[in-house]
Amino acid sequence: MTSTYRKLILILMAVLLIGSAAAAVTVTGKVTNATTGKPASGDTVELLALQQGMSVLSSTKTDAAGSFSFNIDEPNSPHLVRVNHAGVSYFPAGGPIRPGQTTTSIDVYDSAGKLEGVSTNVNVVRLQADGSTLQAVELIAVRNASNPPRTVAGEKTYEFYLPENAQIDQVMAEAPGGMAVTVPATPAAERGKYSLKYAIKPGETRFEVAYHLPYAGKASFTPKVTGDVQHFVVMMPKSMTFEAVNGAKFAPMDDKTVSIQVATNVNASSNLAFRISGTGMLQEEQAAQAQSDSGAQAGTMPDNRPGGGLGPPTDAPDPLHSYRWPILAGLGIILACGAMFVISRPAQQGTTIASTQARPVATAAGTPARPAAPPAPTDRSAMLLEGLKEELFQLELDKQQGRISESDYQLAKSALDQTLKRALARKSSSS
Repeated sequence: MTSTYRKLILILMAVLLIGSAAAAVTVTGKVTNATTGKPASGDTVELLALQQGMSVLSSTKTDAAGSFSFNIDEPNSPHLVRVNHAGVSYFPAGGPIRPGQTTTSIDVYDSAGKLEGVSTNVNVVRLQADGSTLQAVELIAVRNASNPPRTVAGEKTYEFYLPENAQIDQVMAEAPGGMAVTVPATPAAERGKYSLKYAIKPGETRFEVAYHLPYAGKASFTPKVTGDVQHFVVMMPKSMTFEAVNGAKFAPMDDKTVSIQVATNVNASSNLAFRISGTGMLQEEQAAQAQSDSGAQAGTMPDNRPGGGLGPPTDAPDPLHSYRWPILAGLGIILACGAMFVISRPAQQGTTIASTQARPVATAAGTPARPAAPPAPTDRSAMLLEGLKEELFQLELDKQQGRISESDYQLAKSALDQTLKRALARKSSSS
C-alpha cells in the first residue's frame, strides 16, 4: 500500500468521524414537580431508543434546577425520555423526541396510596354472544382530580369485580395523554374481585378488561362496584334482550344500532342486577370482520386499528356527552378488535389472568403499546409486513390523538402505503 493511498484512507476516516460528530445533537430538558410547582431534582432520567426495542441508551439525574441533557448520536431516529419520580414513570406530554427537536419537558407528581378527589366517571360493559360463549369488554374511566395534584401509586391502585366464572383475556390501561399498555390483574381473596397495580395520574386514566364466559342463550349478572360510579352502562346488539331486576335503576339510551342501558350515580350498595338473552355481535365488530375478509381477498392489509380510536365525542346530550363516542365507537385498543379477537378464538379452559406481553413500545409503567403481537414471522417479508402494520397503527393513532399534522400524516401515510405495496408484491411473487 502506497503512502498516498494510506493518506487517502486516513483522510476519509477523519471525514467520516467529523461527519458523525457533527450529526450528533444535544437534547436538553427540565422536570417539574407539578405537585409542588418546583423543579424535581435528583430524579432518574433515561433516554430510550424507540427503534431498538425500548433499549436504554443513557441515564442521568436531574440537577437542582430539574434540568438534564443527553447527547443523541442518531438524531434522525425518534427517542423517548422517561423520568422516574417516587417509583412512577413519567413521559413528555409531547411524546417522543423527533428529528430536529432539541428540548423537552416533563411534569411529575408526588405519590400517595389513596387520595381524595379520585372517582370512577363511567363503567361501560359491552356484551356480545355466539351460541356458546359470551364476550365482554369493560371500559372504566377513572378521574383523578386531587388537589394538589398527586398520583395514586401502590400495589392496589384500582379494584374491580367480574362475574365469578369470567375468564380474563386481556387487561389494558391508558394514562392521561398516553397510550395503552397491557397490565396484569391480580385476583383478590374475594371471588370475582381483582386489583391493578397501575399508577393513576392526575387527569383521566382508562382501564379496559376483556373477558369471556360460557353462555347458553341467557345469563344473569349481579355487577358490583368498589366505589361511587357516575354512569354504569350496558351495551349489546339489538338482537339481544336486557331486563333489569330493578327496573327503575336503568334507563334506555336512544340509539339505532345498539341497545344501551344507563344507570346513574351508583355505589357499592346499588342493585345493578340484570338478565340478558339472545345472541349477536356489535356492528363495529361485524364491519371490522367484513373489512378484514375483503382485504384478505383483495390481497391488501386489513385495517387493524382500534374502532373509532380516541376521537372527539359526537353531539349528544349530557350527562354522557363526553362518553358517548367511546360508548358507541368502542373507544380504546380492544373495544373494536378485542371482542372480535375473542369470538374468533376457541375458549381456553383454565385461562385466568391476562398475559402481560408488551407491544413493541410497551411497559407496564405506561409506555405506549399495542395489543398482543402475533407469532413471530418466519421470513423477512413477513417481518417487514408486521413492521409496516405496526407503523400504520401508530400513525393512525397519532392522527386521532392530534399528535401529527394533516400534512405530515399524509406524507408518512403515502410513504408507508407505497412500501407496503412493494412488500406485498414481493411476498406474492416469492410464494
